[in-house]
Amino acid sequence: MFAAAFLFGLASSLHCVGMCGPIALMLPVDRSNPSRRALQIMTYQAGRLLAYGSIGLIFGLVGKGFYLAGFQQKLSIVAGFAMILIAIVPERRLAAYNFSGPVMKMISNVRSRLGKAMRNGSFKSMLTIGILNGFLPCGMVYAALFGAVAMQDVPNGILFMLLFGLGTAPLMSAAPYLQNLISAGWRQKIQKIVPVITAAVGVLFVMRGLGLGIPYVSPSEISLFIKSNPDCY
Repeated sequence: MFAAAFLFGLASSLHCVGMCGPIALMLPVDRSNPSRRALQIMTYQAGRLLAYGSIGLIFGLVGKGFYLAGFQQKLSIVAGFAMILIAIVPERRLAAYNFSGPVMKMISNVRSRLGKAMRNGSFKSMLTIGILNGFLPCGMVYAALFGAVAMQDVPNGILFMLLFGLGTAPLMSAAPYLQNLISAGWRQKIQKIVPVITAAVGVLFVMRGLGLGIPYVSPSEISLFIKSNPDCY
């Protein structure tokens, strides 16, 4: 599942270039100093990872609560179907629903602060931009969060989100260097691949929850119990 998190992040970076790519392209980096520019981009990515890790902690706690309530494998099935649903429903349609006034207000504040931070190229600003970028609503992040919940453990939830973030980092880091090559048309084309990969990861979670007895992919319920409770054996 951790390998799936990284690969899902790697595939999601295609989506990130389309949706968050403009932010990466507009980063206030020092274009006259390659070394400083690289450090600024790394700081920005560190901010994104910090945001994803924080979110993973919160949703790892949620998953732990479900685990203690006895929803171990059922949770994985629900998370898998949620990922498949996110892959099927267009993101703009999901974004059209105002689920919560306070949440939308928070997102508005994040965007406002993001705009202010974009005017400054200091390392503190780059870290802030990365953190704020990580908290912006995104269909791929939503899908990854279901994965973090399905891990049913706080450290594993954090690790799942960090690996997802690491998967998105290579292409997002390259975006400022490839700004002349990344056209709007190209971004639209590569985004068509992302739902297929998201659905595939969702299917993997569903199979994991079904406990079909396939090693590493869909272990049986008893093997998962033994792994979670090694002191009993």
